[in-house]
Amino acid sequence: MWRILVIEDDETVRDVLRSFLSSRKFDVSLAENGETGLDMARAEKFDLILTDLVMPGITGMDVLKEVTTAATGVPVIVMTAFGTVQTAVEAMRSGAFDYVTKPFNLDELMIVLEKALSVSKLQKENVMLKRQLKKKYNFKGLIGDSPSMQTVYELIEKIADTDSTILITGESGTGKELIAKTIHYNNISRAGGPFVPINCAAIPRDLLESELFGHEKGAFTGAISTRLGRFELAQNGTLFLDEVGELDPSLQVKLLRVLQEREFERVGGMKTIKVDVRILAATNKDLEKATKEGKFREDLYYRLNVIPLQLPPLRSRHEDIPLLAVFFAQEFCKKKKREPFSLSPQVMDCLLKYRWPGNVRELENLMERLTILVSGPVVQMADLPEKLHLRTGEDSEAGAATPVAASFRTMAAPVPLHIQGSNLELGETGVDLNELVASMERNMILKALEKAGGVRSKAAQFLGLNRTTLLEKMKKMKIEMQKQ
Repeated sequence: MWRILVIEDDETVRDVLRSFLSSRKFDVSLAENGETGLDMARAEKFDLILTDLVMPGITGMDVLKEVTTAATGVPVIVMTAFGTVQTAVEAMRSGAFDYVTKPFNLDELMIVLEKALSVSKLQKENVMLKRQLKKKYNFKGLIGDSPSMQTVYELIEKIADTDSTILITGESGTGKELIAKTIHYNNISRAGGPFVPINCAAIPRDLLESELFGHEKGAFTGAISTRLGRFELAQNGTLFLDEVGELDPSLQVKLLRVLQEREFERVGGMKTIKVDVRILAATNKDLEKATKEGKFREDLYYRLNVIPLQLPPLRSRHEDIPLLAVFFAQEFCKKKKREPFSLSPQVMDCLLKYRWPGNVRELENLMERLTILVSGPVVQMADLPEKLHLRTGEDSEAGAATPVAASFRTMAAPVPLHIQGSNLELGETGVDLNELVASMERNMILKALEKAGGVRSKAAQFLGLNRTTLLEKMKKMKIEMQKQ
């Protein structure tokens, strides 16, 4: 139910409005003067304020200015006598949503109210969406506890709330666009602006210039109207240039100018357009090598590479594989409305030893495939694609020597785990993957503490963790020891 505050010093008008709005299922609050109305607006949350403009003492204009200054997002509609319409126009300039003149038609008033509430609803949904996006791309919510990913998080925390150009490098599938979005939505001044991505390798070279900079009507055959490019669309936000290493040399020159001057002309246009845009770029190529080979402009490379951010391949962060597998499994099961499933220890061992040439994207695709094709509660080796069977064990780097993989190889059947001291005891019915990962992590922490003689800083070194991170995990798992 919409809440409306009516501020009106004429008792007859107040009664009419209360009766009319209540009959339309609005929750109506009344104030007989501007001072009372302002106090109510400060103390309570309303969806709309309907105020008389001319009142003794605190006027409707005073109410409007305070509500607008407070940036509550509450629309204000002012009521005014026919002879003071000019004052109502001034109120519109000061932030009023609309005005109605007395005596007003109640049906016409209802149209204005519904329009204001509709716009207010859209604004609130937009704010909520932006909050959800920021929460979704909060870097602390990224999946990965490995030392290499902790380094990435620390760098993001330092650079997100700046306007520096960042070059994100890493193999295909490591999550470069996700990192770019995380940086954008953690920038206070730009998070409310647009995030505009463009894949420089996916658009034909003869069309890419128009996509980036836009074009004027008649600039070329088929240009039937003026079109804004990605730079203009990203105004006050972030432009993400994915696969920037694929840019044609002629476009590299034009991009360099935009980075230097923050201005450009549309294709076929003469007007210089200035933009306020942050640039994030990504590539899976070695651009430094490409510059030495003359395939990429050296000056552009240094303009893009103000702050380099290297993403590690999945094969170098084995401890993150179980976490990612659990996360993707849960997400796809929820999306496809099916019962959660578990991975047998043999399957998890296989995932840990596989090299993942497609990185996180390949693991995500696998978990989606398993969600659709495997109907049982436990995924077995026979459910995995043949390439995972063939390519595990090809390279010891893929997991054969890691403590995480070793801990999984000691497990026999797909059964639930129960903790007793520092040992894992197995039952006979199936594995709960969440419990499996938690049990493994607790077991490894207990073993590291035992090996370190209870010295937590040394145990953290064994586990590749910061001491603070280890202490947080111990607190969460309620692992208590004598202070060292």
